[in-house]
Amino acid sequence: MAKKKFICKVCGYVHEGDAAPEKCPVCGVPASEFVEQKPKGLFSDVNSNAYIILYSVVMVVLVAALLAVASFSLQDRQNANILNEKQQQIVKALGEDPLTAKYADVIAEAQILDAEGNPVQGKSEADVFAALQDMKSTLASGQYPIFKAKNGCVVIPVYGAGLWDAIWGYVALEPDLNTVKGIVMDHKSETPGLGAEIASAPHQALYIGKTIFDDGGKFVSITLKKGGAKPEDPNYAHEVDAITGGTKTSDGVTAMLHDCLVNYIPYIEAHKAANSNMSNN
Repeated sequence: MAKKKFICKVCGYVHEGDAAPEKCPVCGVPASEFVEQKPKGLFSDVNSNAYIILYSVVMVVLVAALLAVASFSLQDRQNANILNEKQQQIVKALGEDPLTAKYADVIAEAQILDAEGNPVQGKSEADVFAALQDMKSTLASGQYPIFKAKNGCVVIPVYGAGLWDAIWGYVALEPDLNTVKGIVMDHKSETPGLGAEIASAPHQALYIGKTIFDDGGKFVSITLKKGGAKPEDPNYAHEVDAITGGTKTSDGVTAMLHDCLVNYIPYIEAHKAANSNMSNN
């Protein structure tokens, strides 16, 4: 609590405390010669509780306002950075270097497909990237973003749950829409050195050349196999090594790949049928 101030009427000495001193240390007059100095207003005393509280409130509001203005003014730049990061990941999934190959150089078209594999009309490229912002809701609503590369490959966004939180990525398929050309994955909070390894280049390289359909044309996706994928295994073409010590994350990636890629089967089948008809003609 702020201390009171008492002024000596004789010499002007100011004493701070709960009461006036017994005598003035300067001129020696008794306490009766002191008068308490009263603040002129509620907030005139900078040492008062009221002043301190008001000052704190004003500073908090001011700082919050400045932060809000800064955030709003930087929003366009932040959105541009997010868009650029997603475009770089798509390019990287195609096996290209984002530093030398730009998104516009490799991608011909971005679309959102419906459950039958048909493009949703009226959706712009901006709408496709907006859908990537909340893939959980996008997938739940039956909308499936896809990126068609100029070389005939496609890039499919995937989203799922790891051990602790969300995992996501982009799977690039060769023009046969079966063979994996490349994959990029990331996570929100998987364990460093364990589940977080799904974001490492050595792990992602394991997917290249794997297929998501078996020889009979049945969709099988890709499985992260505990103990490692071995060439002698009958499903080797559809398996990669699981993360050592990251079983839950590995299971999450397996589920993510299956649950997301299966939504594109109607599109893939229609694409293959169209190509077959063109070949027959």
